[in-house]
Amino acid sequence: MESHTPVSTADRIKTQRPFSLSRFFLRWEWLMIVLIAIVGVINTRISPYFLNVVNLFDMTFNFMEKGLMALPMTMIIISGNIDLSVASALAMSAATMALLFKHGVSIWIGAGIALGIGIFGGWLNGKIITRIQLPALAVTLGTYALYRGMAFVMLGDIPVKGYPAAFTYIGQGYIAGTPVPVPLIIFLIAAVLFGLLLHKTSFGRKVYAIGNNEDACRYAGVDVERVKVILYMLSGAMAALAAIVMAARFGSTRTDIATGYELHVITAVVLGGTDIFGGRGTMLGTILSVFLLGIIEWGMSLKMIPGQVQQIVSGSVLILAILLPNVLGKMMKR
Repeated sequence: MESHTPVSTADRIKTQRPFSLSRFFLRWEWLMIVLIAIVGVINTRISPYFLNVVNLFDMTFNFMEKGLMALPMTMIIISGNIDLSVASALAMSAATMALLFKHGVSIWIGAGIALGIGIFGGWLNGKIITRIQLPALAVTLGTYALYRGMAFVMLGDIPVKGYPAAFTYIGQGYIAGTPVPVPLIIFLIAAVLFGLLLHKTSFGRKVYAIGNNEDACRYAGVDVERVKVILYMLSGAMAALAAIVMAARFGSTRTDIATGYELHVITAVVLGGTDIFGGRGTMLGTILSVFLLGIIEWGMSLKMIPGQVQQIVSGSVLILAILLPNVLGKMMKR
């Protein structure tokens, strides 16, 4: 009598195909690398100082917070969901920390509480989505307004300043004796951890499986609701961490902090090759996309292009990022 080894839904998602050199070099990550090189050459023409090692490292100060939020957003979008409230969760966490500091609480205790607030905000998103069975788009659009409003209620229009040097080092400092910024190291450590979580654990396989066929996952015994809640809690945690890094970088906190960042974060994820409809994507693609967008923004800043025009560019890149995978996908299937 033959024995049959059960195959999980997550394992059935990926079908093995023979290795193809053409498909390998058509991988989305290679496109990201080529685009980074092209934009780098263009920026070199704009400013001869672009390739200076110190300038290259300093450039990363400007987009590490977006990168931190893009990591869990990758997993959320792969699962077939979305989180529009990330930037507002950042603002709410930053405002909480600033309010506590303003009233004499240690900045480190405030940072810990802010982290908890971010996680709670993510948990609330996940619970509303899974318990009430509402679309993630609608729920997080609501909490987008709720969390930003709470930040305004806590701080009003008056910024909080005067953070201690030991705290601002997190956002402004360098690793001793090197030009490597502390925020870059924080991002790279987080990127490795999220990469391992998505690509090397059963939890990550469940994320892919849910994005491909949520109903099949339920029939296979996957606790879909639990996975979703965890994903949103991770998103809240990274939004809070980004709030800490950002407040430390600016040395102050305002309620309009990170306004519009949700667009940049989603653009980074989709441009990195994650399917906006779920089921496909890689953490490496998102990481490369974060650097690509950061270099583009840095180049526009060198050219002193107005912020409104930069916003138009970001929106255009998002549209192209949604359309281009369909073209590349058809080429890879040949």
